Amino acid sequence: MENYTVKDIARPSGGFAMLAVDQREALRLMFTAAGMKHEDQDLTNFKVNAAKILSPYASGVLVDNQFCYKQIVEQKAIAPNSAMIVAADKFIPGNGIPVDSVCIDTEIDPHKARENGAKALKLLVLWRQDEDPEQRLEMVKEFNQICHSAGLVSIIEPVVRPPRVGDKFDREQAILAAAKELGDSGADLYKGEMPLFGKGNSAELLSAAQKLNDQINMPWVILSSGVDANLFCRSVRIAMQAGASGFLAGRAVWSSVIGLPDTELMLKDISVPRLQHLGTIVDEIMASK
Repeated sequence: MENYTVKDIARPSGGFAMLAVDQREALRLMFTAAGMKHEDQDLTNFKVNAAKILSPYASGVLVDNQFCYKQIVEQKAIAPNSAMIVAADKFIPGNGIPVDSVCIDTEIDPHKARENGAKALKLLVLWRQDEDPEQRLEMVKEFNQICHSAGLVSIIEPVVRPPRVGDKFDREQAILAAAKELGDSGADLYKGEMPLFGKGNSAELLSAAQKLNDQINMPWVILSSGVDANLFCRSVRIAMQAGASGFLAGRAVWSSVIGLPDTELMLKDISVPRLQHLGTIVDEIMASK
């Protein structure tokens, strides 16, 4: 059995232009806010259609077990030139938010995922300064072993949250602390948050992204949650100039079509060109490195 490597989820340029459709209750909230039908099947239909329409332009597509993994496999929704990445994280709601804590999803069999065409698994890791770092590191270690036992690529996604107790929270410092803790944890790819939400001037952003790069001892990409879709292209450019190798993003690609009529047509007219443009940015910067 060959072991997949990060090259198997990258573009020919070596950069990553990956699409996320693994949002769960957060997507339902988006549908609800837009006045759309938001039953489970509505979410599944959107995810499968997004995978079918957008995967030809993505080096990988991240899917979730709750709403679309099985359906995407059955319908062969991901283009042959794109790699399937399966979210192996179970979201636990609480305290009024859809994701209050996370554990490894034991329903995901890595060997079966590989048989189904997966080349990588992804794990969300919530980072709070007042929670035990050893527990996080142990979870990541277990996740890496699960991935590597099946020859799959291990992608970790540290996302920072305010502490459970007290209200002091410096997001930018937390992002750096999370990267310092988990950036050399044996995973194959680090999916990180964009410093400063991608706002501010380019020099500030570049400096912040370079500080993040200094903490990560593996290839890394940025996610788009929290970044204005209109600023995301610039965020990818700056993060890559600082040392990142691309992106794994959902909202920046497709969130603007939610609530519009003719969703499939809007995915083709709005989201495809956006994803193509992002892929071009990735290739350009990889070529200049």
